Amino acid sequence: MNTSSRKTLFRASAALVAGLAISSQVQAATWSDTYLGYKFGDRFSEPFNTKDINKNVLTFGHASGYKYGSNFVNIDYLMSDKNDPAFAGANHGAREVYAIYRHTLDFGALTGSPIKFGPVKGVGFTAGFDVNTKNDAGYNSKKQMLVAGPTLFIDVPAGFFNLSLLQLWESNAPYSTFSKTGVARYSYDPHPMLSAAWGVPVSGLWFKGVANFIAEKGKSEFGAATKPETFIDVSLMYDMAPVLGTPKSAVQVGVGYNYWRNKFGNDASGPAGPGAIATTPNVKFEYHF
Repeated sequence: MNTSSRKTLFRASAALVAGLAISSQVQAATWSDTYLGYKFGDRFSEPFNTKDINKNVLTFGHASGYKYGSNFVNIDYLMSDKNDPAFAGANHGAREVYAIYRHTLDFGALTGSPIKFGPVKGVGFTAGFDVNTKNDAGYNSKKQMLVAGPTLFIDVPAGFFNLSLLQLWESNAPYSTFSKTGVARYSYDPHPMLSAAWGVPVSGLWFKGVANFIAEKGKSEFGAATKPETFIDVSLMYDMAPVLGTPKSAVQVGVGYNYWRNKFGNDASGPAGPGAIATTPNVKFEYHF
């Protein structure tokens, strides 16, 4: 498939997913949660960079449900310090926008007959996309990725726990200001991801997280073999309502931890070095409305 065909496929698929989102909004929302968030950590990492990086992260998040399924949107604006420079020789850090959209269709709700077995209380189908742009010296990512696959809704006493097996179609068009080299949009091999997402109450706190186990995606745009990735991001959040007198769950503060091995498919035991492994504690704040 040539580059033009890949772009057309991505745009058509993204339009289809957006169409699902728009059609779902015609249905009255049964629940909705929108929030603004802030996160800070001083041990972020990037492949081929041996330095710890401070990052401030602003987040817009939205999740909502309707009769036949749910929507999820997350947009992060990540601000690095000078250890992740904006360009070669810069004394200020890179900036990145990373956006995720997922739509999950509930087969049981669609057919009127819930699908239940063992710990599973429902079965659905998830589709969506990731896009990003970053102005850093080493890579300047311009990621585009479509995702699709089945989702199991696991029965938990409260909150939610979803388990998905998604196929990924990912491409990028990076440019290095260090080496002054780049590539036209390059598509990796399609590859699967096992993904878990949850939000459950634990002793008056909210335990939230996502864990992704991503298969290798063939050769990189520079001809190197990619490696399987493990990405885990968890947080424990406290509801400040008893302290501030705000509505329940409106203001949450807490701590988080991010682990990412073979980041972006780079081999942490190879030239990408320790920067391809993230072990990042962080502090978090969320305002829900």
